[in-house]
Amino acid sequence: MLKSIHHAAIICSNYKKSKHFYVSILGLKIIAEHYREARDSYKLDLELPDGGQIELFSFNNAPARPSYPEAQGLRHLAFTVESVEVISEYLQNQSIEVEPIRIDEYTQKKFTFFSDPDGLPLELYEN
Repeated sequence: MLKSIHHAAIICSNYKKSKHFYVSILGLKIIAEHYREARDSYKLDLELPDGGQIELFSFNNAPARPSYPEAQGLRHLAFTVESVEVISEYLQNQSIEVEPIRIDEYTQKKFTFFSDPDGLPLELYEN
């Protein structure tokens, strides 16, 4: 039935800042970018190397996330990486705060969390 996750949609508060974060810092490829005049909103389609996608939206006056990270609904997005240490160091060199690296008690894999410009929790999970 279900094969994979096609995309995750994110609503940002500052389109320019979030676009820079996801494209220039995280290195996601732009598939398409559209300004939707009727909504005074942007939609940016971004691609991960495995074909997964992120849709980045801007909406005027969108409400803030109710709590971090325990609100009902999507808790966080997790990205597979070859080395949590390498990517964590890279992000810190880009002035992004990264939590200490932890070990998953069930898989024994390394992981850590950081946040996008709106405080959306993002996870690095070692392959």
